[in-house]
Amino acid sequence: MKLTPIFSILALGLLMAVIAVAKPGVLKSSDEQRLFEAVEQNDLPTVQALVKENINVNAQDVRGRTPLLVAVEKHNVESAKVLLKAGADVNIQDQQQDSPFLLAGDEGTVDIMECMLNAKPDFTRYNRFGGTPLIRAAERGHVDMVKLLVNTPVDIDHENYLGWTALLEAIVLGDGGPRHQKIVQALVDAGANVNIVDIGGLTPLRHAKQNGFDEIVKILETAGATEHQSS
Repeated sequence: MKLTPIFSILALGLLMAVIAVAKPGVLKSSDEQRLFEAVEQNDLPTVQALVKENINVNAQDVRGRTPLLVAVEKHNVESAKVLLKAGADVNIQDQQQDSPFLLAGDEGTVDIMECMLNAKPDFTRYNRFGGTPLIRAAERGHVDMVKLLVNTPVDIDHENYLGWTALLEAIVLGDGGPRHQKIVQALVDAGANVNIVDIGGLTPLRHAKQNGFDEIVKILETAGATEHQSS
């Protein structure tokens, strides 16, 4: 039986319900708490002062978040830069399996991502959906992030737990508008497999036609995409 996107999402939800999460972190000092608060409020002078006092920049709160992860969530670029310069780890994952590196793709924070690419990101570590920052950026319509990430060691054809690559995710969960058209074009230009199939046996072109995304259909057909899985 072929799985529809909706059925696949429901199946993934059931899978996520049984995934064990990491134990909550415990802040060991009031200074660590102050660092979290300063980052969240984008209080750059306080962040800088606390970092100079050698506060643990990789401390984790009760949700397993680090200060850098909070900076990514809040799009606080300057605070993130200070933390990275102080040695913040871009790969530490919280209870939801988000890391600063993974979440930056989701949030579209290109300025922060550019800095993190120099901080030894782990391209083989995935989020709770089995996805990469490229997959999340493609779905969310972050054109500049996609263009940045296709020029890194990230696996452009990595499949998440639904069997979706960045290309498939952009088509299945995107809106087919100008941003996702540019993303599909960027992925195709970077060598994405246009004939890869998801766990339901559907190709990117088949999804694009089913969704009525005419411009994306043109991009895929120009790249040699076929509607049906090769036998």
